[in-house]
Amino acid sequence: MKKYDYLIVGAGLYGAIFAHEAKKRGKKCLVIDKRPHIAGNIYTENIEGINVHKYGAHIFHTSNKEVWEYINKFADFNNYINSPVAIYKNELYNMPFNMNTFNKLWGVKTPKEAKEKIEEERKNAQIGEPKNVEEQAISLVRKNNI
Repeated sequence: MKKYDYLIVGAGLYGAIFAHEAKKRGKKCLVIDKRPHIAGNIYTENIEGINVHKYGAHIFHTSNKEVWEYINKFADFNNYINSPVAIYKNELYNMPFNMNTFNKLWGVKTPKEAKEKIEEERKNAQIGEPKNVEEQAISLVRKNNI
């Protein structure tokens, strides 16, 4: 006679939600984790009224409305939108690169102009062995990748 229908290793988002959904369907689950708490890498500790991410900040994101509504049944999530930027020669640029980035760099206005300029930059760079991240990025750009 089996004690459990599922052994779930890890009590992070996936493991915890799988166990929850399986239990709703009448299954018995044993959830184990090497850590003494649930939530995996998104675990927070309340220190003097402040939720502190024990393992560094982790972002849950989805564009699926059904998933967003489901996950918000368990906790309040912020509608955080990650909008990274890079600083190059004292200017801010959107990341990942987009038409705003290309316009600011080269004054181009269409994807066709951007492709042409990127190809020109790649050819002009003539990089054999990249010496830094900028050269590596330029050397990896191919005409049909954009």
